[in-house]
Amino acid sequence: MIETKELTITPFERTRTVRIYTPADYETSEKRYPVLYMHDGQNCFNDEDASYNMSWRVGEYLDASKRDLIVVALDSAPGEQRLDEYGPWENPYIGESLLGRDIVLGGQGSAYIEYIAQELKPQIDADYRTIPEATAMMGSSMGGLISVYAACVYPDIFKRVASLSSAFWFNQTELEQLIEASDLKGVERLYLDVGAKEVEEPIENGPTNEMYRESSERVYNLLKDKVEHIRFEVIEEGVHNELAWRERFPMVISYLFGEDL
Repeated sequence: MIETKELTITPFERTRTVRIYTPADYETSEKRYPVLYMHDGQNCFNDEDASYNMSWRVGEYLDASKRDLIVVALDSAPGEQRLDEYGPWENPYIGESLLGRDIVLGGQGSAYIEYIAQELKPQIDADYRTIPEATAMMGSSMGGLISVYAACVYPDIFKRVASLSSAFWFNQTELEQLIEASDLKGVERLYLDVGAKEVEEPIENGPTNEMYRESSERVYNLLKDKVEHIRFEVIEEGVHNELAWRERFPMVISYLFGEDL
């Protein structure tokens, strides 16, 4: 079942839709469940809600696999606010190449993750039969960047994290410095990947396929010395859209929540 609720992200006083998936047996069992927090929630479940009418179809896979998991998917903010919320640090240079405007982007990611960790998660744990210490996070592109940031800042909360096709280049230097300074012993499993064909239509001064791959490799090379169980994949035919991430979702979930390492 998927519930849809409206909430207020209090640091920004912005109303946001959150979609909460519970397993088919949730109402008839007394079990408690791990929780996966996902970004870009409008793209997680239904094609008609998703950007370009392409979703990850998370609910379909979880129903079919009968996996015991609650998913809390927060819709992204509209337009450039998405970049602000998913960017932990300000980037004063990228606005021109991405949007053709001389504006500062990013810088609200720390408050966004603090809200999830300190306000939303306690509410979810109170309202649903969760396993509070079994909390994961997953995102793609900018959502991947903010997920790795969350692992660094709250490694004892977000213990299993997946970051797909991540836009680490948005805050590369700052993220690398944070990883180097972080104690990530609390992170139990970490998944990273990057597609070899992320950028299908390059824009002037924008990210390239080579930038995506180099950026992810640099982050992985720092994280592998900090996290015992980590997996990094280069997806040779991987492109930058929801269909590609939908295909990888079962494999990523199996890694995050499977018994085998």
